[in-house]
Amino acid sequence: MDPGTSRCGRHPVTGVVLSRASVWRLLTGRLGWSLQRPKRRAVERDDSEIARWIAHEWPRIKKGP
Repeated sequence: MDPGTSRCGRHPVTGVVLSRASVWRLLTGRLGWSLQRPKRRAVERDDSEIARWIAHEWPRIKKGP
């Protein structure tokens, strides 16, 4: 997105420029998306596994090949 403007950017293939409002209408109207946030945490959530992943897997992924 261009800083200081409401443009979201130019599509690399078509060159079409869309505003934030246009993108929002496309996502909500045509695709049926909606702004949703979970009301509660998942029962299956494993905080110790999340901590392990952040400590070991994420640095490896971030470093790359």
